[in-house]
Amino acid sequence: MRQISADYIFPVSSEPIKNGLVTIDDAGVVLNVAANISEIENPKCEIEFYEGIICPGFINTHCHLELSHLRGQVAEHTGMTGFINDFINKRTAFPVEEIELAIGNAETEMIKNGIVAVGDISNNSNTFKQKAKGNLAYHTFIEIFNLDPAKAEEVFEKALNLRDQLQQLSTFNFQLFNSIVPHAPYTMSERLLKMIEGYAVENKSTISIHNQESEGESELFISKSGVMFDAFRAMGLNADLMQKTGVNSLRSTLPFLKNVSKILLVHNTFTSKEDIDWVNSQLSDLTSQVSHLTSQIYFCTCPNANLYIENRLPNYNYFIEKNARVTIGTDSLASNWTLSVLDELKTITKYYPDIPLQTLITWATKNGAELLGFTQLGTIEKGKKPGLNLLKNVNGLKISEQTEVLKLI
Repeated sequence: MRQISADYIFPVSSEPIKNGLVTIDDAGVVLNVAANISEIENPKCEIEFYEGIICPGFINTHCHLELSHLRGQVAEHTGMTGFINDFINKRTAFPVEEIELAIGNAETEMIKNGIVAVGDISNNSNTFKQKAKGNLAYHTFIEIFNLDPAKAEEVFEKALNLRDQLQQLSTFNFQLFNSIVPHAPYTMSERLLKMIEGYAVENKSTISIHNQESEGESELFISKSGVMFDAFRAMGLNADLMQKTGVNSLRSTLPFLKNVSKILLVHNTFTSKEDIDWVNSQLSDLTSQVSHLTSQIYFCTCPNANLYIENRLPNYNYFIEKNARVTIGTDSLASNWTLSVLDELKTITKYYPDIPLQTLITWATKNGAELLGFTQLGTIEKGKKPGLNLLKNVNGLKISEQTEVLKLI
């Protein structure tokens, strides 16, 4: 048993507690959260006191662990088309042993940085052995893409085979949760999207999809033109398979996924207030039409990846104003300098200093746990096993570039 106190405890399920105290059993389960250390008259063990803020373990809702070997290999600030082109040229030029070593090292980095659970994109099985070790909780998003409707069944069958490989590594005590998900609006046929929706509804699974990561993405749908359209043609893709809808990529794609219970929209760099209003209206209409559906949309932000690729951030005030469910992701080491949720929070704080730390911690813990269905994580409450992080070098209830994370539990 351990009794742990700090300048502030952020349970997240409630307001921050000054000089609060958390009692943890030997398995890491929360036994009690006290409002003040002074309430403990006869502590059952020595109280550990830390300067700083204690919060739950972080949830990284968007990562590409399988790309960890590309750290520092892809050029920065080239825009989405430049990133894709550079990425394609370098992705396969590594032996399997080097890829697996990089995956293990990246997972170790996440653990050190206080991450306890990951929503991870997989296009292959390279990460499966590492995930089966049970060092972190994972929800694997098995990602597929193809614009040709004639190949939809073939592509989906490959995803089912990957799912089976992953499930074979699950045990009675440790389950490797998974979903089959689309990559991005501009890489999907309508037929493939409908197959994914049907599977998700049948299996009550959560899906993720990259959304509005670049301005050119929406140009593809609105006018079937623009920098991404030209780049894809130059790469030899069949431009005739791309559909002109007259509306942006989000509005062109989400209707094909409207019956899925949970959807994670990832990046959202160019998402507007009107887009968020539209998403909310779609959910309201769906709930009124089908009473048993409780669809939820989450917006994942990966600020450092957005800066790495597009050198631009979403407008976070839109998401706060519209009370959107926001989560934090790190993206991959092909598009980021670290796999650290705290580093993502630092970047948001640098550009949006008025966002309260309580809000940022909620995005980084509770919202992600709810999205991924990890009910024991995300908040410091009796009976949960959330992990405990200490944020050191803080200024009251503010983090800065000097803030560090120490994993306590």
